[in-house]
Amino acid sequence: MNGAQHILDAFHRHNISTVFGYPGGCIMPLYDALVDDVGVEHVLCRHEQGCALAADGYARASGKLGVCIATSGPGATNLITGVANAHRDSIPMLVITGQVPSGLIGTDAFQETDVLGMTLGIVKHSYLIDDADSLPTIMEEAIELAQSGRPGPVWIDIPKDLLLSEAAYAPFPQPEARETASTDLTDALAMLRAARKPLLYSGGGISLAHAEDSFRAFAESSALPAVVTLKGIGNPGKHNPYNLGMLGM
Repeated sequence: MNGAQHILDAFHRHNISTVFGYPGGCIMPLYDALVDDVGVEHVLCRHEQGCALAADGYARASGKLGVCIATSGPGATNLITGVANAHRDSIPMLVITGQVPSGLIGTDAFQETDVLGMTLGIVKHSYLIDDADSLPTIMEEAIELAQSGRPGPVWIDIPKDLLLSEAAYAPFPQPEARETASTDLTDALAMLRAARKPLLYSGGGISLAHAEDSFRAFAESSALPAVVTLKGIGNPGKHNPYNLGMLGM
């Protein structure tokens, strides 16, 4: 398989069935592969920024990994606002961009931009593929990293020639179902008990962790005054008498 087909193979292994994108020259090999793949729905956006924002919204609404695709140069730079938005709110996203062919990197070639340098502060991690054989492993790492720990966007920049190059196939085990990690709250509870003026201040992480019911049970049984961030407005529910409303960012 070539590099583009390895990307689709990773999508299938991780049950990624929807991607958002806008085609362009350096990412066209991936689009050629998408044409023949009925298992992945490509949502054509009208602008690359829309791709990133749509993938962000999809991840928030579904709880799944959001995926956006664009070409090099202005295609990649147009994604930045949506990716920054996902990064600030800890939204799992996989960003895949085409890059000019390997031999042209660093030559100020047409539509070449330093994607890794520009996006360093708005991603969990980023990759510039320099060897087609490394792509399957990097896809596995990137998909896992975007969703593990504190979620966030991971960016993979792939030169056009490596999307077309054959890459060695190494079978990967089927990904295991994710389990919710148990957390020891002993220290946090001890600090609350020792506090003279304890206050519950919750944000968007409650809904991202699907922990609304647990949080509400704790908030009501503890009878602590509570405030929320903008992203946490729904956390206490409608009828919690200890909720003082939104404090702000």
